[in-house]
Amino acid sequence: MKLIAALVLTLFTISCSSGSKSNSMLSGEVLTEEVEYTIDGKKHLGFVAKPMNVDESTPAVLVVHEWWGQTDYPRRRAIMLAKLGYVAMATDMYGDRKILEHPKDAGKFAGQAMKDSKTVASRFTAAMETLKKVKGVNAEKIAAIGYCFGGGVVIDAAKQGLPLKAIVSFHGSLDTPTKAKKGEVKARLLVINGADDSFIKESSIQNFKSAMTKASADFKFVNLEGALHGFSNPDATLNGKKFGIPLAYNEQADQQSWQMMQEFLAESFK
Repeated sequence: MKLIAALVLTLFTISCSSGSKSNSMLSGEVLTEEVEYTIDGKKHLGFVAKPMNVDESTPAVLVVHEWWGQTDYPRRRAIMLAKLGYVAMATDMYGDRKILEHPKDAGKFAGQAMKDSKTVASRFTAAMETLKKVKGVNAEKIAAIGYCFGGGVVIDAAKQGLPLKAIVSFHGSLDTPTKAKKGEVKARLLVINGADDSFIKESSIQNFKSAMTKASADFKFVNLEGALHGFSNPDATLNGKKFGIPLAYNEQADQQSWQMMQEFLAESFK
């Protein structure tokens, strides 16, 4: 369970710097580029994907990675979002695009990144401000999605009242450091959980629902039957077997949750 503890841990604050762009390239009908930004003097590397033709009214979506770091997976999700017409950026919550190979190391870095609300806000806001500066982004229409660790990050960002239109959490941690306060949760929330996810306790689900209701938040919680933790990531099954932890990809849950996200974002950006 020590491996789980960091996953359910906490998040960040707001001290960021500008960004310098590098290496643009085409990915089908999508333009991608890496964007550097700094937090407390440390370099972070965002991955931006956007449609070929954008204007200043294009909504944008932050993609927050799992506890492994910014692997190719969140980058693929950013490209998928760009193909839907959004400008998307995969965040780098650890800095220097640090990628972890073992759950013990991933748990350590996730724990450091999620140690308190201020740390969460700092790292999330730095990425958000960088995304707002990307050409074509409508700074008034920003949403965020997150996976596992990243799901907890975006939930906490919503609790902190950050200016987001919507957040979508995929198999994300529900026990985050910020306490939701009535009237302060501005973003709409869609939280998609695996009904068979042993990392997420029933008590955490009930506490989350209760807290969101008391805060008068606009939220929807969905339990997908038969889905374990990591259900959206095709690499989850291999990692689960490799490290002996209950992770597994579920194609049906993946497709179902992605469709839910599309409908939710379209509605939220109206």
